[in-house]
Amino acid sequence: MPIDTDDLEPPKKKLEPMNLDAMSIAELEGYIVQLTGEIDRVKEKIAAKKAHRDAASAVFGRGKL
Repeated sequence: MPIDTDDLEPPKKKLEPMNLDAMSIAELEGYIVQLTGEIDRVKEKIAAKKAHRDAASAVFGRGKL
């Protein structure tokens, strides 16, 4: 079974939720923009990792890893 270097990293702390009560409507809207950007960045990283995995699988002829 292949070793994934991501498994070797120490577990990351969970993010603490922001105190939304103290934020204005404009701040909340800005926060949504930030979060959406971060979600898009994570989705791109997932797609890149899947493409890398699939390319490696194609080279080694094992189907999906």
